Amino acid sequence: MADLTTDFLGIRSPNPFWLASAPPTDKEYNVRRAFDAGWGGVVWKTLGEEGPPVVNVNGPRYGAIYGADRRLLGLNNIELITDRPLEVNLREMKAVKRDYPDRALIASIMVPCEEEAWRKILPLVEETGADGIELNCGCPHGMSERGMGSAVGQAPDLIEMITRWCKQMTRMPVIVKLTPNITDVRGPARAAKAGGADAVSLINTINSITSVDLDNFSPQPTIDGKGTHGGYCGPAVKPIAMNMVAEIARDAETHGLPISGIGGITTWRDAAEFMALGCGNVQVCTAAMTYGFKIVDEMKRGLSGWMDEKGYASVSDFVGRAVPNVTDWQYLNLNYVTKARIDQDLCIKCGRCYAACEDTSHQAIAMKPGRVFEVKDDECVACNLCVDVCPVEDCITMTELDAGTVDERTGRVVEGEYANWTTHPNNPSAQAAE
Repeated sequence: MADLTTDFLGIRSPNPFWLASAPPTDKEYNVRRAFDAGWGGVVWKTLGEEGPPVVNVNGPRYGAIYGADRRLLGLNNIELITDRPLEVNLREMKAVKRDYPDRALIASIMVPCEEEAWRKILPLVEETGADGIELNCGCPHGMSERGMGSAVGQAPDLIEMITRWCKQMTRMPVIVKLTPNITDVRGPARAAKAGGADAVSLINTINSITSVDLDNFSPQPTIDGKGTHGGYCGPAVKPIAMNMVAEIARDAETHGLPISGIGGITTWRDAAEFMALGCGNVQVCTAAMTYGFKIVDEMKRGLSGWMDEKGYASVSDFVGRAVPNVTDWQYLNLNYVTKARIDQDLCIKCGRCYAACEDTSHQAIAMKPGRVFEVKDDECVACNLCVDVCPVEDCITMTELDAGTVDERTGRVVEGEYANWTTHPNNPSAQAAE
């Protein structure tokens, strides 16, 4: 059996699956249930400073985006940081860490950008025995209007300043949670590293309005006839999250900075993809809120089975393996040639591929008598749209053809516009030679 044990910043956990700072980690009861279900760690829902309590709305806090089968694709939330007293959270964290010493327990923290505020809270968190802290620099609603959360995450100088304060004031590893609500995530990541961060985690939620009630014309969720922007998460944000993770993993200035991956992770495969892009572990929220804590069983079994199949003894064997293959468009090989192929035995003759290609692409699929669909190689540019719209898995595939060879089906020579990639004008090396 593959070993799922992870060592992230010296914090060991029995598997790489942590629960993200969110409603599922708001109290001792939830966290104990999570650990009993098999989660490797939790990031406790964001703690604030001592003083007047945070007040959340008492109406709906979530809005949703569904797929055609009502599968939850995206969740919008307008909930703030924990509204429970700081001393209660600290007491519960200490009890949980005492009873589950082999699990990772990270404290998410958000206080004003004042050195004294951090000086006060950090020793209190240390006393719980927490394994580390995560600086919430990403929350896009409610707290950002108060100069915290994503308001900090969008200002690299503030990220660097707060990170440096925390590194000076605590023995605990410092993870900086980054906001996706920014043009280039590399700037905040570089700032976190400059401030001494031990790691970054990303992404936090995306600023969003998921829907509008067309009866009362209020954004949802609706509170007494009004709505507001909230944080978007769930499977729909996964591609955005993976791109940002990859940008940090391959950036020369942040290369080697440990990353905890967050964003739409629902299956073991999602987790493996994030880890292949450089994440030492992953954090999950929406999947647990949708299916319950037991979903971690499937994640662990699936990841372990895949690792056994591939011959990976530990998760560190494949972390970052995909990073060298992430490149910029200008470096892609324009002599790489593929063509679509339709398996007639699997085809159900629905015509989706034909309609999509004929109406919106390259008119590269012919409909012959009996609703038989065939690819016209002369017109096919291998865009992959037919594969994406086909409802039958593996019915349409893209087949690689060797450049400079003859396609036996058409008698046409298949080759790129440029026979030699080294002289292609899009090749930076060729540009430099000129």
